[in-house]
Amino acid sequence: MADQKTIDERCMLSRKKGNGQIRREVWTDEDRKVVRYNLAYINHAVYPGDNGRVVGYDNNHGSHHRHFRGEMEPVVFSSMEELEERFCQDWNNLLPKKKCPTRI
Repeated sequence: MADQKTIDERCMLSRKKGNGQIRREVWTDEDRKVVRYNLAYINHAVYPGDNGRVVGYDNNHGSHHRHFRGEMEPVVFSSMEELEERFCQDWNNLLPKKKCPTRI
């Protein structure tokens, strides 16, 4: 059985919540194990490079990594929950007066 996209969410954020959008995608295998993911805060007004991705995590290109304003660094992946927590920490550092949208 092929991997299946189990989460495909896009949330447009109001100006009050930080503007831009949150993108969340997860693919799982037949055992429901996460095999691919993409979690990103996209806002072309904050960072126009990297297709507007201000901060994000994914495992494309064969490795787990974090994007931050055009820079890429490797990360250790243990679970989606832990990854989403890291994403919220990044969000809180970028937008300290806004509430991190943990679920969209």
